[in-house]
Amino acid sequence: MPIKANSTRNWTIMVYLAGDNNLDSAGMVDLKEMKTVGSSDQIAVLAQFDRVGSKGATTRYCLKKGTPLTKDAVQTLGETNMGDPKVLEDFVTWGITNYPAEHYLLVLWNHGAGWDDANLYQGDVFSGSTPPISRKQQPVATRGATAGDRALPLAQARAGIRRSSRALFSTTVAAAVKQRGIAFDDQAQDFLDNIELKKVLATIKKKLKRKIDILGMDACLMSMLEVNYQMRDLAEFSVGSEETEPGEGWPYDRILNALAAKPGMTPEELSKTIVSQYLASYKASDSVTQSAVKISALKPLATAVDGLARALLSIQTDTTARTALINARAQVQEYSRPYDDYCDLLDLCDLLDKGLGNAAVKAACASVRQAAAAAIIANGYKGPAVDNSKGISIYFPKRKLSPLYKTLDFTKKNAWDEFLVAYLAGLGR
Repeated sequence: MPIKANSTRNWTIMVYLAGDNNLDSAGMVDLKEMKTVGSSDQIAVLAQFDRVGSKGATTRYCLKKGTPLTKDAVQTLGETNMGDPKVLEDFVTWGITNYPAEHYLLVLWNHGAGWDDANLYQGDVFSGSTPPISRKQQPVATRGATAGDRALPLAQARAGIRRSSRALFSTTVAAAVKQRGIAFDDQAQDFLDNIELKKVLATIKKKLKRKIDILGMDACLMSMLEVNYQMRDLAEFSVGSEETEPGEGWPYDRILNALAAKPGMTPEELSKTIVSQYLASYKASDSVTQSAVKISALKPLATAVDGLARALLSIQTDTTARTALINARAQVQEYSRPYDDYCDLLDLCDLLDKGLGNAAVKAACASVRQAAAAAIIANGYKGPAVDNSKGISIYFPKRKLSPLYKTLDFTKKNAWDEFLVAYLAGLGR
């Protein structure tokens, strides 16, 4: 059924596929998944796909069921830098202008790296050296990639991508070393960092005169308190993974089938549906996580974490308590090996509550759990390697504190970074 550009539908789904990297073939698979359901009078399924290489054109699609993909092309943009925030802004503006709807889901499809906006194309932020290849990397060749796809860019290596080729974004090399990203574009050597993403969503909010309903992050390591806090006034819900994602990413066919069966889903219902369908699409041994967060509820959670940070600062001179804290950090659920700088916030609280006898720490952990219960509306995992995942992670490095951490909105209003400074200083020889 043809889509009327001037009609108002229940949902417009906008998927921003930054595929100018070794995720190119995965992008084609996901477009085919979307086309198994396609658009209708109630739902518009839109995609912008940047293909690999300097000659890989960027195309905008309104995806339909039963047509050749070429027939779904609405615009061909030529080569673009999907790491440029203006390119993302233009895509979303195009989508909401031409396919107005009651609700909007924006999906950022690429590699992800949590809050850390270090320039992954320029080596490690601490030493300038080339980071090692992740132990979780899967050979691209096994997924039908071409020989040119087999070289793993630094962006993907640093993020520990199992989805061995999703690219994120960033503006310039100089700006990139100040934040962290998602959506890597290997041709432009650029990615979208969290500050850029915040600015894009702020612009979209002005155009819509309201928040976007759901920000979906079909990328690795993005379900973090720091990442979601950046978007606290700009989106109603977010959906993402604490752990790295497998190459298959989201099951778009399952998600869209569920939405087509009930196009009147509320944003909360669709957020929960994405989590449940994602988990259902993987095996019990796949080590996957997915969670949905009510972003407006994050301010109380950030306040509770600030209280926890201050309680932990107060025990730094207590040898017994510090030992218990170090033990908790050693046992907590971690993500993104071999770096292990991200850990599950609620699992950390559980370990602190059990291991420390300090009343202030126990009370602070209880406050964090209470606030998190209001913010995390859906959560799940599969696999013993992630069986202590409870929905949202936080930065807790074992060795060094990134100098970029203090640039985030979260750290500007929170003592967590002060706690990290004191904790890491106490580990010195």
